Amino acid sequence: MTATSLTNRLRGRAIRWLEDNRGLVIVLFCLPASLLFDLFIQLRIWVQRKFSAKTSHEQRVKDIQEQVLEWSRSPEENRKLLCTARPNWLSLSTTFFNKKACRQVLIDLHEPLHLDEKSLTVTVEPNVTVREICKFLIPKGYTLAVTLEIGDATLGGLAFGVGMTTYSHKVGLYQETILEYELVTSSGEVIKVTKDNEHSDLFYCLPWSHGTLGFLVGLKLQIIRVKPYVHMKYIPCFSQEEYCQKMMELSGALDKNAAVADYVEATIYDKDNAVIMLGNFAHVDSLDKWLKVNDVCRWWKPWFYKHVESFHPRGGEEFIPLESYLLRHNRAIFWVLESMIPFGNHPLFRALIGWLCPPKPAFLKFTTTQAVREMTFAKQVFQDIVMPLNTLKEQVDTAMELFDTLPLLVYPCRVYDHQRGPQGQLRAPNESLLVPGTNYAMFNDLGVYGTPGPVKRREHYNPTRAMRAMEKFTRDVGGYSFLYADIFMSESEFNTMFDMTLYEKCRKLYQCDGAFPRLFDKVKPEIDVIAIGETYGKKQD
Repeated sequence: MTATSLTNRLRGRAIRWLEDNRGLVIVLFCLPASLLFDLFIQLRIWVQRKFSAKTSHEQRVKDIQEQVLEWSRSPEENRKLLCTARPNWLSLSTTFFNKKACRQVLIDLHEPLHLDEKSLTVTVEPNVTVREICKFLIPKGYTLAVTLEIGDATLGGLAFGVGMTTYSHKVGLYQETILEYELVTSSGEVIKVTKDNEHSDLFYCLPWSHGTLGFLVGLKLQIIRVKPYVHMKYIPCFSQEEYCQKMMELSGALDKNAAVADYVEATIYDKDNAVIMLGNFAHVDSLDKWLKVNDVCRWWKPWFYKHVESFHPRGGEEFIPLESYLLRHNRAIFWVLESMIPFGNHPLFRALIGWLCPPKPAFLKFTTTQAVREMTFAKQVFQDIVMPLNTLKEQVDTAMELFDTLPLLVYPCRVYDHQRGPQGQLRAPNESLLVPGTNYAMFNDLGVYGTPGPVKRREHYNPTRAMRAMEKFTRDVGGYSFLYADIFMSESEFNTMFDMTLYEKCRKLYQCDGAFPRLFDKVKPEIDVIAIGETYGKKQD
């Protein structure tokens, strides 16, 4: 036996042992280390904010301008492409863009700036997190119109990426709630970008641009008035036809005048069984209501999706504190934590160690090696895809055939026709999809997370073939893959899925070529997904 073959055998056995004992390893090492890591990060942010508090927003932006101007004064042949200095491991993206090849610009902007209760807007710096904005707004009686469920997501990251929530059937994607961007361009100029000023083309291209058109230094966002609780109603469904039809009806996809709940979502537990959730803002002002209050984010409580499953088949209702509802999926990272800690929802585990969960996404990325990255890519799926809601049956059938992993998440969401020709990377929806009498169509996010069934059963599974088939289905129905997750498309396929017409125009107009990476280059996986998929596909027994 050669040294190479011996090394490969030992490596294979080590990987298999880690797979078989993953939960134990995470509990004994990752959870305590993640806690210490998070405490260190929070301390670092606290120190940064103490220093930044001594300066104004304008001064902090001027510092960013100076960094860009210094870059522009260097000889053209020596200039590297620009990117932020924010470490890859702080991003919720699954990819690791090579920032070492770029000139990194420090964006030290972490503060809420101004709440305008009259116009229902809040102005923030881009590194404010979802958890921080919830704590800032909710005690005052407001929340963002679109609030992601992961507390560590930043408002700037969502602005240049994409975000949606269970309120999106009323307002659309996160980008529809942005009223103004403050941007530092490649020339070092600070500009305000709105849909009505001279930068209107850029306004529609900044969403889904992932930092390839400028540096974001400020946002003005739409907020909504709220009540302290969400009254949740759980509706069990017993067939695929039933939940598909009800989602069309309850989201307002069939009638713009339909009385729809404030929050609408569904969790699909198998092909025929699902629970639809309707939430409405509420006060808890009677003993009967107090007895139905359930703070689902308490660490000893069942994971939210498991809690929801308990309402099948009888249904039910309860009241959830608003902040806990908005962050209800944070504790189990939707249901990804089950793949990491299979016994994590056991009552004894929750009671004793639940307060340590979840491991911080930043810590998991920080400790990811090349081998771990390849293994997790090949053995897990983490995808959000937005597609027309009237194709939900086909979406579920395709996802189950390709990945065989459950549950599936469904959030209905408006996608608008802004009636302006090219309108950014998302095309205007086909006229036949528009809700009658409106300028929007009802799409939905399909969330597919976890370990594919064939991997659990140690059967043949090629992740590349499965994901490329899912991407083809998405293109065929006029949908879009969220770009925080690994993509498997060629650049030509990417340019078929997304409309790059206006993006390319803005690249030239704002002198981005030679200054910022191109979108496809920024979001494509840093690993060879084709080769790795084929390799791991052959390894399956």
